[in-house]
Amino acid sequence: MIINRRAKYDYEILETYEGGLVLKGYEVKAIRKGKMSLAGSYVVLRGAGGKLPEVYLINALISPYQAANTPKDYDETRSRKILLHRSEISELIGKVKQKSLTLIPICVYNKRNKIKIEFALAKGKRERDKREAIKKREIDREIKNKLQIQNYKF
Repeated sequence: MIINRRAKYDYEILETYEGGLVLKGYEVKAIRKGKMSLAGSYVVLRGAGGKLPEVYLINALISPYQAANTPKDYDETRSRKILLHRSEISELIGKVKQKSLTLIPICVYNKRNKIKIEFALAKGKRERDKREAIKKREIDREIKNKLQIQNYKF
């Protein structure tokens, strides 16, 4: 399982979606081995004319499984299509058009021998929101430690 750790820190997650990734065989092997990074990647809707747009994962790095056996023209950060139902895509179109909402990948995992991606509709956090989250996390940690000390009997 590959996780985007910065996603929950930088964004407020409103809603999550799951979709399949369209990959090549050597990319699947690399992902199963854990040679993928979601840092700096994002999800976009690309449409052609009057058709329903397609969903793509942009800028996700998949390192080669075996560098010697990988094709020479292999692009590690190429755009990869995400497979979703039509209803989910049309729902995303309406929500992304709202002000300051974006689609970010949260994690990539294996489900019944298929590579799935979980991405979220999210709103960017401001710097003060991040500081508040850190402060809250530290307070919770201190409370938990104090409760453990009080429960410990000498």
